[in-house]
Amino acid sequence: MALSRIWSAFIIVAIVVGSIKCFFFGQSDIFNWMIIGKADDAANPLKVDGVIETCWTAVNICLKLIGIMALFMGFMSIAERAGGIRLLSKIIGPFFSKLFPDIPKGHPATGHMVMNFSANLLGLDNAATPFGLKAMESLQELNPNKDTASNAQIMFLCLHASGLTLIPVSIIAIRASLNAVNPTDIFIPCMIATFMATMAAMIIVSFKQKINLLQPAILGWVLGLSIIISLLVLYLVSLNTAALQSFSGILSNGLLLLIFLIIVLGGVYKNIDVFDAFIDGAKGGFETAIRIIPYLVGMLIAISLLRTSGTFEIVINGLKYVCTALGADSRFIDGIPTALIRPLSGGGARGMMVDTITTFGADSFPGRLSSILQGSSDTTFYVVAVYFGAVNIKNTRYAIGAMLLADLVGICTAIGLCYLFFG
Repeated sequence: MALSRIWSAFIIVAIVVGSIKCFFFGQSDIFNWMIIGKADDAANPLKVDGVIETCWTAVNICLKLIGIMALFMGFMSIAERAGGIRLLSKIIGPFFSKLFPDIPKGHPATGHMVMNFSANLLGLDNAATPFGLKAMESLQELNPNKDTASNAQIMFLCLHASGLTLIPVSIIAIRASLNAVNPTDIFIPCMIATFMATMAAMIIVSFKQKINLLQPAILGWVLGLSIIISLLVLYLVSLNTAALQSFSGILSNGLLLLIFLIIVLGGVYKNIDVFDAFIDGAKGGFETAIRIIPYLVGMLIAISLLRTSGTFEIVINGLKYVCTALGADSRFIDGIPTALIRPLSGGGARGMMVDTITTFGADSFPGRLSSILQGSSDTTFYVVAVYFGAVNIKNTRYAIGAMLLADLVGICTAIGLCYLFFG
């Protein structure tokens, strides 16, 4: 119900704003841009796709996702038959049993979630999605009310949407291509901001679900992860841009190849039909990718209408006016568009980050802030549409509110860190 109301509000507000601009401010072409506009059209003032093009974009995303889903869910099927997922569940069980008390000990859902979190941590977005969808399907098996999000599903998605990532490689690469003096100078602020967002998500959902976070198992794992991240940061800050990108590629892609190798060797050792297991899993990946198309189309067209109607522009101008009236420092406002679009569209936020850097400079305050904001959270509404849509969840309960609140913590942390490091 919450998602339905938000989706309806997006469309209603966008059409009302567009109508006001058309009939009261003489912008007679705005309806055309909202419906048939193309981002690459030189005459398009906002450089954003309209509804029709957005529908094509949604379908293209899912078509590209089919191959990736088939690949990773195929390997996941091998791991399951070989007992690897259950082994992973036992290893991480002491921590997850406290954070996810509704999941039985040793259940495969635990292993699937670990794979998803690991892929996110390494910046492997393409791998994280199939693992995450498989985790949602496993959690749905335990869900007594199939059209309502369970506590475990909400906790998982809120942690996933907080987007904890070790190395924001794509952001560093974009900054380097746009002539930043030190493209990696946003690395530590990004790391801290995304870690704070993840901790906020855990605390918010735990409070709602009455989970005690002061249990030794939870504190031990969180402290251990914090120490590992801190040690990695100390090493990475000593590297230059080229070395950092090289190390990231070896760490993330090398570990992925190692996982493939371990899964296949495990399957051979267990004497299972490895290729047959891969094919069975790949078929499930195809079916899942097709199933999420309606949910993705619905969410993306609502976001498109908000952007093409100029609603975001109105919000930004309003924030600037308020800051000016209060006599506050308004430098952060120029980086805020990235934060506003980030929960709605990853590609849109990336484009906004590039636009901000191009306009103000890679080493400007807005340019650095937009880079940190891009790396401080995930695309909340995309995650909601795809992950809940994949298992036909209609009632998301408080999931969206918790995700957006965690996003807000990440945004506020990013702004504070930008002033601390570059202010």
